Amino acid sequence: MVIPSSNGSQETKAATDLKYDRLSELKAFDDTKAGVKGLVDAGVTKIPRIFVHPPENLENIIKNAGNTKSSFPVVDLDGIDEDTVKRKDIVKEITVASGTWGFFQVVNHGIPLSILEGTLNGVRRFHEQDTDIKKEYYTRDFTKKMVYNSNFDLYSSPAANWRDSFNCVMAPDPPKPEELPPVCREILLEYSKRVMELGRYLFKLLSEALGLDPNHLIDIDCAQTLAFLCHYYPACPEPELTLGTTKHSDYSFLTILLQDNLGGLQVLHENQWVDVPPTPGALVVNIGDLLQLISNDKFQSVEHRVLASHSGPRISLASFFGRDTSGLSSREYEPIKELLSQENPSKYRGTTIKEYTTFFRNKGIDGTSALQHFRL
Repeated sequence: MVIPSSNGSQETKAATDLKYDRLSELKAFDDTKAGVKGLVDAGVTKIPRIFVHPPENLENIIKNAGNTKSSFPVVDLDGIDEDTVKRKDIVKEITVASGTWGFFQVVNHGIPLSILEGTLNGVRRFHEQDTDIKKEYYTRDFTKKMVYNSNFDLYSSPAANWRDSFNCVMAPDPPKPEELPPVCREILLEYSKRVMELGRYLFKLLSEALGLDPNHLIDIDCAQTLAFLCHYYPACPEPELTLGTTKHSDYSFLTILLQDNLGGLQVLHENQWVDVPPTPGALVVNIGDLLQLISNDKFQSVEHRVLASHSGPRISLASFFGRDTSGLSSREYEPIKELLSQENPSKYRGTTIKEYTTFFRNKGIDGTSALQHFRL
């Protein structure tokens, strides 16, 4: 490939690459503290080079290229506590979905639609407020209760993603109200209570799906920590060149995702990218790396990604159970002994949430699984 130079001669792409100072461009973008939304507000028609992904990341990203023939699993929790037969059927559905897809949607989960919509609106209000106000929260210090930035792995990933995010640690040591942004403070605190209740309930069902006592996963502190990651994916002028989120699996026990109706989330199922249909009132649940580890691969933490789009902004809030937070115990996690046998020996070494989180953050979202680092 040759690129015309300004004096009319030809210069190779390799020579051009030698002149490209990626670190300087990353720092210049980071220093604006305005994120991707700042680029869109400035009227960019071409995405900066730091956001251009290598071809292997962009496989089948054309809108609606995801396989829609596979029926994405939906678990209806209606009546689960009134009917023991229904409960057994639901646990079976969760067992199958967690072991094959690693994902499922839940409906009739008990969180009112008004709170779901209010939470998404709160996330939108934060990201769309004046940049000077947002800058007060902009940081790469993950020890803080409230962290706003663009791409947590900006300096370590092969290419930046077309999104901005803010992170709130909600448990076990919840933030003081004044530590949260006024534009979304009340709704985040309310949603935190609701999603914590739902998370604990799902951990009971997942314990049963593993053939364990319903409280097993709660008793080993899988539901101890809760962190919110609130994403804003602006409309992208060149969505064919980048991604909203690179393919990855989650470094947690469990994720509960609230998303708007724009779509774009895809799951890698049977080596094909499958669209996760946005369903009003539904929440998307997926198994995280740490739950795959302690279940000794009975449950699967599956890779997923978010496409960039001309449409937008797309809003979502991921609730993570099992992220490193201040004050967290140093409990070591390894495959649960009740699940092991001579025919099914342990496949992973033990690790702490802190060690796993640190490894993942240092690695960044580079398209490889962090679990492989801990496999025996």
